[in-house]
Amino acid sequence: MLRRQLLTGLLMTVVLTVLLGLVYPLAITAVAQVTMQHKANGSIVSVNGHEVGSSLIGQSFTDAKGNAIRKYFQSRPSATSGTPYNGLASGGSNYGPGNPDFLAAVRQRVAEYRALNGLSAKTSVPVDAVTASGSGLDPEISVANADLQAPRVAAARGLSVATVLQLVKARTNDRSLGFLGAPGVNVLGLNLALDAMRK
Repeated sequence: MLRRQLLTGLLMTVVLTVLLGLVYPLAITAVAQVTMQHKANGSIVSVNGHEVGSSLIGQSFTDAKGNAIRKYFQSRPSATSGTPYNGLASGGSNYGPGNPDFLAAVRQRVAEYRALNGLSAKTSVPVDAVTASGSGLDPEISVANADLQAPRVAAARGLSVATVLQLVKARTNDRSLGFLGAPGVNVLGLNLALDAMRK
């Protein structure tokens, strides 16, 4: 009796492992490749045949020393360990809202954001400009964040603020399903659209 139960359990383990660990993932991968190949392959963005990033993962727009490049909109901070926006280290900081280290990091980010964008000490800074998302990989910023960065970007590129704000508006994505979350702007897409304006 015990031997029969063990044999049945072992066979079910093998069958379910093959079914759910091999057949099902291969079937889903095949369906994804047929129905939404671009998304299934990481939503990679290419410019002139060169891959420049993914529309699903944020990235840094900084120089070799880590300083923000003024002509580019800056992404939301990344909490990934090591390299920012590292997909292999996705995750938040796990600091609570009252954690002293978290509060110190936010204060520092607020000061840096205001300095970078030439804002007064009384200007409210959008939350997404100084806090990382849960994944640390968020590719979008809020419209308020983009609007505050627009004058700096416009000045660095020799464009009018109205032109840059118009581009922000054109590149703003609506809420998911029309009611989830808030409208956002994909930073990579926005910066690439700015680069394309020069040509």
